[in-house]
Amino acid sequence: MLNIKTFYFNPFEECTILLWDESGAGVIVDPGCHHPVELKEVTDYLERKEIKPVAIWLTHAHLDHIFGVSDLMDLLHIPVFMHPAEAETLAYVKKTSERLGMSKPRTDFRTTPIHEGDKLTFGSVTFSVIETPGHTPGGVCFLDEADRVLVSGDTLFKGTIGRTDLEGGDYDSLIQSVMNKLMGLDGDIEVIPGHGGITDIAYERTHNPFLQPFNEPEEDWDAPETPYT
Repeated sequence: MLNIKTFYFNPFEECTILLWDESGAGVIVDPGCHHPVELKEVTDYLERKEIKPVAIWLTHAHLDHIFGVSDLMDLLHIPVFMHPAEAETLAYVKKTSERLGMSKPRTDFRTTPIHEGDKLTFGSVTFSVIETPGHTPGGVCFLDEADRVLVSGDTLFKGTIGRTDLEGGDYDSLIQSVMNKLMGLDGDIEVIPGHGGITDIAYERTHNPFLQPFNEPEEDWDAPETPYT
């Protein structure tokens, strides 16, 4: 059985996700823990629940999703899985961090490449990799079809989609990713985004104003602002 714990960290209120099964094997998705207090919150929870992470998975490499990667790699000695096209995003983050004089995040960590259709497992749980470029060149989502869960990163939010105005973003690619890769999934699949509230595929088909072909014409929906990176 899949267990899920979400934390909302750093000034961007990014969603860091712990996933684990009954054996205690698990993964950390998008560790955005920026402050030592946030890092301790994660490690204390792992110890209290006796969770043994086997990997870090990244939906993409924007700074708010990778603040805690290097710290957790050093503490837990586990690999990081990321799409290779996100090397471009890491270069952008490094350049921006240096320009702003930021000491975090570190961007020199090594990664294991993932691609469309790859199966990632821990314990008895299997997630599939879905490539969803647009927010970033190598953005991905993680789908556990058996447990009806999609980790969408910053590709799809409740009632909106990820921004595309940062370096490497492409609006047309993002819309194609959401429409072609996500909207055809079963409606009861729960969606855990990189920011904001949890939703599901059926809700986004009928309420998300960016996905007009799926919406009922009489629906009146005010799109929330999208300040997320």
